[in-house]
Amino acid sequence: MAPTAEQGRLLWLLYLAAVRRITRMGSMQPQLSWPFEGEAFPHDLLAIIQRTVSAGEFPALTVIHDDEDDWLVSDGVHDPNGSDASSVLHLQHVLDLDPSVAQLATMPPGYVAWRSTASDDWVVEEWTYADD
Repeated sequence: MAPTAEQGRLLWLLYLAAVRRITRMGSMQPQLSWPFEGEAFPHDLLAIIQRTVSAGEFPALTVIHDDEDDWLVSDGVHDPNGSDASSVLHLQHVLDLDPSVAQLATMPPGYVAWRSTASDDWVVEEWTYADD
């Protein structure tokens, strides 16, 4: 049985907390700090993107702008802990597949946007890693 959207979202958030504890990587692109010029994502902005989203198999259902100014995109359903489940890509790949993600460019660090389906409105709320 496939996990529900809420279960997938929780798996993704737990995965990101584990990544943060291990790496404490800081921003991948400190030269592209938020807020963005013109309230739009820079064309060359990198993000950690679940492969099911970047391949167009599933829509982006969870987008995190973490407190280190990095962006993370998940399908909110599948386990992001699998081998090669996520990769670092230009966020533009997601925007090409789903232009509604562009409205999140004004989301400040420390927030998450989520939705249950691709046709739902984004719900934006404050977010921190579990260990903070």
